[in-house]
Amino acid sequence: MRRIPRLVLAAPHSGAGKTTVALALLQALGERGLRVQPFKVGPDYVDPSHLEAASGRRVYHLDGFFLHETGLLSLFQHGARGADLALVEGVMGLFDGKDALGQVGSTAQVAKLLKAPVALVVDAFGMAGSIVPLVQGFRSYDPGVQVVGVFANRVGSPRHAELLREALNSVGLPLLGWLPQDPLLQIPERHLGLVLAGEIPPPLEALRRAFQVDLEAVLRLATSALPLPEAPPFLPEGKRAGVRVAYAWDRAFRFYYPEGLELLEALGAELIPFSPLEDLALPRAEVLLLGGGYPELFAAQLAENRAMREAIRLFPGPVVAECGGYMYLSQGLWVGEDFFPMVGLVPGEARMAERPVLGYREVEALRDNPVARKGEAFKGHEFHYARMEPSPSPAWQRVGGGEVEGYTDGRVLASFVHLYLPAQPRGVHRLLTPFPQG
Repeated sequence: MRRIPRLVLAAPHSGAGKTTVALALLQALGERGLRVQPFKVGPDYVDPSHLEAASGRRVYHLDGFFLHETGLLSLFQHGARGADLALVEGVMGLFDGKDALGQVGSTAQVAKLLKAPVALVVDAFGMAGSIVPLVQGFRSYDPGVQVVGVFANRVGSPRHAELLREALNSVGLPLLGWLPQDPLLQIPERHLGLVLAGEIPPPLEALRRAFQVDLEAVLRLATSALPLPEAPPFLPEGKRAGVRVAYAWDRAFRFYYPEGLELLEALGAELIPFSPLEDLALPRAEVLLLGGGYPELFAAQLAENRAMREAIRLFPGPVVAECGGYMYLSQGLWVGEDFFPMVGLVPGEARMAERPVLGYREVEALRDNPVARKGEAFKGHEFHYARMEPSPSPAWQRVGGGEVEGYTDGRVLASFVHLYLPAQPRGVHRLLTPFPQG
């Protein structure tokens, strides 16, 4: 059994301030000399960039749709190595997930699997005594979820905080901390969520000054978490022959699951970053990865880098492109009425739309591709505003739904689905198997 102090930050709904409170708490705990390992529930690439900036540690994804209980516990214990405490930021509302009642893919599911106490982050603007029935509803809804305290966001004044504290004390719940209503504490947003930490640094100094927290109470609750059973290693042991994998990494492309990259390395891949925006040539490699990101924000610069577009078009080895990478491999990208030529390795043009496509996906390969044989099923997630024309050679069919998506010619796999390869390591084995070139 392993005793790992841990706390889950959840909320009644999206936008309540989970990330803001998580950043403030990471700093406060770090200033106490504690090594805090952040995790993020769900397939979110953006919030982890801010958690990493505040903690200096790689952020892992805990998702009950992607991983079964043993796999999720293995990943949690893998990520928490060397840490004094684990802080898990939830996704959406506490009971929001893949299904209507949040039994799968929700913060509640992860909290139960981790046997972790939950602190509810409440947007308290314009609220005093009404916080009690709100919190009590979440506290009593599922006996398996241990709601043990509250953080209040957008608090009007110290007197407002005291009213909230008194109200919560009446039902035996502590107000663990609070943040004031202050525009300086907000993180800018755009169409896929918060702006990445690498573009606009999170307001760490403002949060440090503003955050009022009872760290002793937080630590008592985190250390009250029950021991967890010892889980098997998350990553396989023993490397195969090295394969060089070049992966796009710059302002336009940076959406990768870190545990997926670690799995590639564990199986012998040498990961080599490159920039489709800045570099004129690809590094020497046998495999090419183009992750998701924001190619629409850098479409002109991507189009102007003809040398890189030509280098990718002529690359002879396996190519895997997801979401933004798929858009980049297309014949071109429409942003409003402006058209920008892209790599031209896959048929069709991408066009930005007003409404997003998002959700979990379980897909079945329609034909062999670099990570799957025909008929194999994989799990993943979509979140994008772009649309592509129907593919003449689709890569995937939705399991149970019949919808087809993506493109493959056997060597190139391009799709809007972000695959969670740690759930299907066979895909990584296949990707790293020597591929005939020429």
